[in-house]
Amino acid sequence: MAPRPGREWSSALSHLALGSVSLYAALSTAQANRGAAAGFLLQALAAATMLAPGLGTDEDCLAGAWVATVIGLPLLAFDFHWCTNGHLMCAGCFIHLLADARLKEEQATCPNCRCEISKSLCCRNLAVEKAVSELPSECGFCLCQFPRSLLERHQKEECQDRVTQCKYKRIGCPWHGPFHELTVHEAACAHPTKTGNELMEILDEMDQSHRKEMQLYNSIFSLLSFEKIGYTEVQFRPYRTDDFITRLYYETPRFTVLNQTWVLKARVNDSERNPNLSCKRTLSFQLLLKSKATAPLECSFLLLKGPYDDVKISPVIYHFVFTNESNETDYVPLPIVDSVECNKLLAAKNINLRLFLFQIQK
Repeated sequence: MAPRPGREWSSALSHLALGSVSLYAALSTAQANRGAAAGFLLQALAAATMLAPGLGTDEDCLAGAWVATVIGLPLLAFDFHWCTNGHLMCAGCFIHLLADARLKEEQATCPNCRCEISKSLCCRNLAVEKAVSELPSECGFCLCQFPRSLLERHQKEECQDRVTQCKYKRIGCPWHGPFHELTVHEAACAHPTKTGNELMEILDEMDQSHRKEMQLYNSIFSLLSFEKIGYTEVQFRPYRTDDFITRLYYETPRFTVLNQTWVLKARVNDSERNPNLSCKRTLSFQLLLKSKATAPLECSFLLLKGPYDDVKISPVIYHFVFTNESNETDYVPLPIVDSVECNKLLAAKNINLRLFLFQIQK
């Protein structure tokens, strides 16, 4: 159904008025507050793209180029921070800059004016975030234009070209295809007519993958039944080695769990010479027993995120027998999800995690 001309004119006048007011506000506040002016300017650009849909949101368009991130990373989130001089950084770039500064033992600076930046000095620019959420963006499936704030919902629930799976995937159907073809495929899918023996083979393969997950949770439940269990909040603090080319490492203060004194250490990319040159970043840690052991101390342990952190860590149980001769574990991976989560930890002043220790008694 074609839109009425009256509605088109009304919508155009509304966007024109919004663009004019936003542009005037941007010019008026440019000297006093650059960050607010940037927000008003983005609001005006958003209105302009609605008046002229041909502008689009490609990399070459004015609005898309203006909100490009400062170090070339894709614009994935709406969070924007600004330095004390009003220059904008998206959340991903901001965390990346702080993490790089930590690795290079430098003060993090704004890429535009080189002023000092930190989590305490920079704050979010809500005006820019609101304006960016209204900028049109292209759906990766149907290539239609939608405001950024509505794009995620469209791609997950509404787009007829979004990739979906057959409802019989639970019995082994591997089909992936556009949503508008789902009904036709399911009507012709051969998996519901397979024999019991054929389905048993498929289900056995699926059970093997789920068995590993259940084994982890069963192990955790088993450990929770032990008599001697201890946990504590640990804070990894950054230090530098004494080498000619110093390397970053982390260490916790001594802490007591299970009537023993312990220390945790961590390193980046297994002490790679220049981890700041790598996009892939990992953390590994080791547990050290600092008190004297009167007998071999067999323990299981795992690290999880602290109560006030949002880092994503998958639980992994490690096992070691501590003695006076062998009082430290090898470095084992900290099971963070990806490099983005690692950058979040590196960007923080300290890394706060929770350690669980389970003493195995025979």
